[in-house]
Amino acid sequence: MKTYIKEYFFLALGALIYAFAIEGFLMPSRIIDGGITGISMILNTITKKPLGIFVILINLPFIILALKKLGKRFVFSTFFAILIFAIGVTIFSQCFHGHCIIDNLELFLVAVFGGIVLGAGVGLVIRNGASLDGTEILAIYITKKISFSVGEIIMFVNLFIFTIAGFIYDWQHALYSIITYFIAYKTMDIVIEGLNESKSVFVITDYSDEIGKDIMEKMDVSVTYIDALGGYSGLKKRIVYCVISRLQVQKLKEIAKNIDPRAFIAIENVYEVEGVRVKKRKI
Repeated sequence: MKTYIKEYFFLALGALIYAFAIEGFLMPSRIIDGGITGISMILNTITKKPLGIFVILINLPFIILALKKLGKRFVFSTFFAILIFAIGVTIFSQCFHGHCIIDNLELFLVAVFGGIVLGAGVGLVIRNGASLDGTEILAIYITKKISFSVGEIIMFVNLFIFTIAGFIYDWQHALYSIITYFIAYKTMDIVIEGLNESKSVFVITDYSDEIGKDIMEKMDVSVTYIDALGGYSGLKKRIVYCVISRLQVQKLKEIAKNIDPRAFIAIENVYEVEGVRVKKRKI
């Protein structure tokens, strides 16, 4: 129960932050978001009807589509987040009355700070297992029928939306909308993945025991040995695998190269690490 309460608290918080970014920064400055929210903002400008109504009505078919593809829990969480967002934009629109939260703020600063706040809100929602935009759901469905990836489909949809925005508003505001979208996307990554990015390291060498021992002793990092077979040589090898922080990368390289200058080292980003780290024994 505590987990569910915490999850829905952050879903509501993320949706309200997103609504605050839309009504406090973007809408008064005629800068739009991508996806369903962007379409809703354009329709709101044309018809003067409440933004929240368009957000719910346009997202509803995609939520129903997600019921078969992504499960009941995701659908309920998504509907909850979208409902809170719709309520939020209605409340904030009455609070700000079409004015930016900071008077006379330059469009570039609106794009930057609006994008940061927007990305933080969306990131919180995604991190807690929901979505605020039916575009992603549609992309997941379409990608099974055509050869494009989810990311490519979303990019095409948003490109179309920003092009329409250029005609409805003007091209300057459309370009600022792209800047906002890019900054929001990067902020989302930080919120979802966190700032404490780790690195997973594979060291392929003939001296795996020596390198592994040095890593454990000099860096206090646990390692795992993986048995492997060389593709060209056909010889058996042992790969040294470990997860370290960004600051430890150079130290690990030095350890490996000092023992085996020909060691092959592959480093990948790791955004989340769970489990118990085994520490070296102290004698």
